[in-house]
Amino acid sequence: MVGDLPFLPAGTTLPPAPYLLVVLLATGGVVAALRRRRPRVTGRRVLALAPWMALGSAAHVLYVVDALPPLLSPFAGSPTVYLTVGSLAGAAWLVADATRPDRVPAVLAVAGTLLLAPVVAVAVSTGLSPEGARWSTIALVLTIPIAGAVWVGLTRLRPETAITGGVGALAVFAHALDGVSTAVGTTHLGFGERTPVSRILLEIGGLPSLPVVGEGWLFLLVKLAVASAVVWLFAGYIRETPGEGYLLLGFVAAVGLGPAAHNLLLFAVAA
Repeated sequence: MVGDLPFLPAGTTLPPAPYLLVVLLATGGVVAALRRRRPRVTGRRVLALAPWMALGSAAHVLYVVDALPPLLSPFAGSPTVYLTVGSLAGAAWLVADATRPDRVPAVLAVAGTLLLAPVVAVAVSTGLSPEGARWSTIALVLTIPIAGAVWVGLTRLRPETAITGGVGALAVFAHALDGVSTAVGTTHLGFGERTPVSRILLEIGGLPSLPVVGEGWLFLLVKLAVASAVVWLFAGYIRETPGEGYLLLGFVAAVGLGPAAHNLLLFAVAA
């Protein structure tokens, strides 16, 4: 357990040495293969990784509720699960690029979805919480107009951000969903925030309470502001170096979508 170190999320763990070695070797091998092959990076290909971004978080929920076989469980701890899923996604990208180069986005999206669906099904089979599922649904429904309004406002205020396309919109949506779901979880379901910096924002006292998000509106506002600023800053990067720009902006989206997906699924099964 290393989650007690400053600025690390609570619950951060490292697996036993043999598991850690396997994960590091797999990740290193996939990264080396990707660098050697250098598959083309486009907005559509990065956007197709969205199911994979949620897969790691869904697998970690199985770890949290102890629904994984002992042999697989160490691969799903945090942050190991993100290296595990990242190496699988990278391997899938390599295979798709080698066998169906004209269909890479579709292959990536379908493969990620086919892996995500049974993981979510197993989590739900451990027991569905009606209250948690209701608030997860509310958070998702509320996020859609919020993210849509922010994206429209951002592209009108800074038209150059439109070049980020679907990846930029995904980044805004992902962080909006993380903000809304976190606020809902802390306000209505008694969940705490594991990340120290985020916890500080959520624990500021004396704020007015808003419907649904309670006092977590400040956390949501900061998430939206930061995500919007990052997307705007990446617009020039994508214009000059689209491959690197889309890939890094995809990582920004994953940092929001991963925790958001984790929140929604965990609320639904453990609230």
